[in-house]
Amino acid sequence: MRPSAVRLLNVLVPIKRTIDYAVKIRVNPQQTGVDTNVKHSMNPFDEIAVEEAVRLREKLKDQVKSIKVVTIGPPKAADTLRTALAMGADSGIHVEVPESAPAPEPLGVAKALRAVIEREKEKGGVDLVIMGKQAIDDDAGQTGQMLAGIMGWAQATFASKLVVDTGKNEATVTREIDGGLEEVRCKLPAVVTTDLRLNEPRYASLPNIMKAKKKPIEKVSPSDLGVNLTPIFETIKVTEPPKRTGGQKVESVDELVARLKQAGIAAVKS
Repeated sequence: MRPSAVRLLNVLVPIKRTIDYAVKIRVNPQQTGVDTNVKHSMNPFDEIAVEEAVRLREKLKDQVKSIKVVTIGPPKAADTLRTALAMGADSGIHVEVPESAPAPEPLGVAKALRAVIEREKEKGGVDLVIMGKQAIDDDAGQTGQMLAGIMGWAQATFASKLVVDTGKNEATVTREIDGGLEEVRCKLPAVVTTDLRLNEPRYASLPNIMKAKKKPIEKVSPSDLGVNLTPIFETIKVTEPPKRTGGQKVESVDELVARLKQAGIAAVKS
């Protein structure tokens, strides 16, 4: 049984290695996806999640027992874990997949994270998952919600402010909605997904980068977790959007309508 009040929080932060946000995306020659032979970095929303976990420890001090980061990706994804460790996380888990393996879908990632959480029960469990609201490569924005659903945990998405009360064993999250702000309160354990305005991630200092090299990273495979990350959907073809053409000036509304009809945009009345 989980105690009624959480005294020491174990925080899990899932992160993803994605194409760097500053890189111009191009379709590969085979038209099976985008060219991945470019600079990669941590998904920006995940950087915010790592920063928030570290800030949470700075606020609660000795009430946060551990911050663990986890990623699913090829061997190069270990560099992303090291970045998170340099920002202040304590340890990492690398669910390693082959370089040629297709990217797992949100449901597969959620099931893998559930398996990681189940394994962590032997080490004190996980009380709070903080993760980016979406990855900038697929923009799915589904993994956090799916993880909370299959775990049966509370969830608070698109967080712009997070306050955790370990005495009451709950988290209060401010969310940005169309009409303004919404405040939700949920019992721990919970899944919180981060929005852009939650914080500004810090730069890892050189001493912390050196320290991160000594922090432990556990390597596991999907089979170790008992999950299958093979995508259900198959991408048939990826193409770039058509090139935009320059605009043209017209002298009258009638000429505009005629041009639109020629382009097959305006309906032609009989």
